[in-house]
Amino acid sequence: MNSQLPSGWAEISFGAINEFESQTINPENFPEETFELWSVPSFLSGKPEIATGSNIGSTKQLVRPNDVLICKINPRINRVWQVGKNSGLRQIASSEWIVLRSSKIASDYLRYFFSSPSFREQICNGVSGVGGSLTRAQPKRVATFLVPVAPLNEQKRIVYKLNALLTRARACQERLACIPGILKRFRQAVLAAATSGQLTQEWRARNKASDLREQINVEFTRFNFAGADCFGDYQFPASWSVARLGDIAEIVGGITKDSKKQDPADEDLPYLRVANVQRGFLDLSHIKSIRVPKRRVEELLLKKGDILFTEGGDIDKLGRGWVWNGEIERCTFQNHIFRVRLHNKSFEPKFFSWYGNLRGYNYFLSSGKQTTNLASINKTLLSALPIVIPPLEEQKEITRRCEVLFAYADRLEARYQNACAQVERLKTLLLAKAFRGELVPQDPNDQPASSLLEQINAVRSAQPAKAKRAITSRKPAMTKMTKESVKEAIRQLPNDKFSFDELRENLTGDYDSLKDILFTLLSEAKPILTQVFDQEEQAICFFRAGK
Repeated sequence: MNSQLPSGWAEISFGAINEFESQTINPENFPEETFELWSVPSFLSGKPEIATGSNIGSTKQLVRPNDVLICKINPRINRVWQVGKNSGLRQIASSEWIVLRSSKIASDYLRYFFSSPSFREQICNGVSGVGGSLTRAQPKRVATFLVPVAPLNEQKRIVYKLNALLTRARACQERLACIPGILKRFRQAVLAAATSGQLTQEWRARNKASDLREQINVEFTRFNFAGADCFGDYQFPASWSVARLGDIAEIVGGITKDSKKQDPADEDLPYLRVANVQRGFLDLSHIKSIRVPKRRVEELLLKKGDILFTEGGDIDKLGRGWVWNGEIERCTFQNHIFRVRLHNKSFEPKFFSWYGNLRGYNYFLSSGKQTTNLASINKTLLSALPIVIPPLEEQKEITRRCEVLFAYADRLEARYQNACAQVERLKTLLLAKAFRGELVPQDPNDQPASSLLEQINAVRSAQPAKAKRAITSRKPAMTKMTKESVKEAIRQLPNDKFSFDELRENLTGDYDSLKDILFTLLSEAKPILTQVFDQEEQAICFFRAGK
């Protein structure tokens, strides 16, 4: 026993407390029956899927209320779920869950422990994988992990306290979750005010001649360009000029990446891809390089103040962009990005980029080439974008005010991120304290956990021993794992679709040997199996060849 355990506590292995005896079912054999499916993907919704057997594609485990489910596959290995009350349907669970059932230990207590930092660390350190597949925890190894068991009454106090504290933490997270939307609307409102003249209305009043001040309330106008209907009720000050983007800027497309035509003698330059150019910022975390013919290098280099627009693709990428500030020396850009270089070097590039991101989007959407969920613009369309041009001093004032307001929003966002991290740390600390015996007071009158262990051992002793025949009927008798023995095991599996663990259960031998043999079988000219990613299970699985 761990000497650091609180008084009255005990440790017992995961496998020793687990009363779950796996019973599998193939829902396809019951096509008309409706099941309650506790799948890995449905975890985020907080409730199981309700589906008929005909719509459930693989063998599942039969589970009961209060069974604790521990996901064994990365990157979802931190998911721990508890089967809810029976709604009258048969309850089944994905094979990607390790199921724990205990009649002697509170299931809520176990669910919280399996979510605690100490257990998460153990299970994550013990994962393994097959080649390019997602790594997973091995149930046999998890069965050896030790579980700290508090006296039953203390378990109930711990659960009650955690329920109360974590409910408050969740309420805090729900309130915090509103903040990104508020900040997004705030930034959009700032841009709307900036590009409509509302942001600097009082500034214009102070800077206009006195005989024009009476016109302030009627100074707004609209575009009179053909095809400007997409701007809707957009208005801007009559004192602002209007033009098309191509009238005030040079617009150039980038270089096409073609590895077959790249000359080793060409200059190797860092270049921006669509992924680097976001709406209102640049993501320079991953920069690739491209060879550019020496005769074209100078014309394709980016300069500080260049405005970037993306060609499109997914609708969210349509015409988005930001200003290049010389973050990387001698950098170029790909052909799916347009570089807009203003003729007047006194203009504020940020203003025109903000305008393009906000006001230009509807224009691009209505005028660009579209298919289902895809849209794109070309140089001609971008050049024809109707734009507004505030006086130079007003451009500077708009830019200054926007930057002040955006800096304020950025500070709020940083505080939001910090608050979210603090709540997550609090949840982790609460769970850690709970299973160190520090969250609730201990009562010396509680029946010690050692008596629970005696009851658990008594239950296990009373259970009939598993017939060895049942085991040997599933596992071929092998002294050494070979390619042929693995092939034979695959042929003997009841279903064409199977997981690595299901195959391993029918073989004797170590994990790495089976992994190596599977690599070999998959690479054969006529492999006996194929490997695919199961969207429903969110895991790698195998099919017998020809299926």
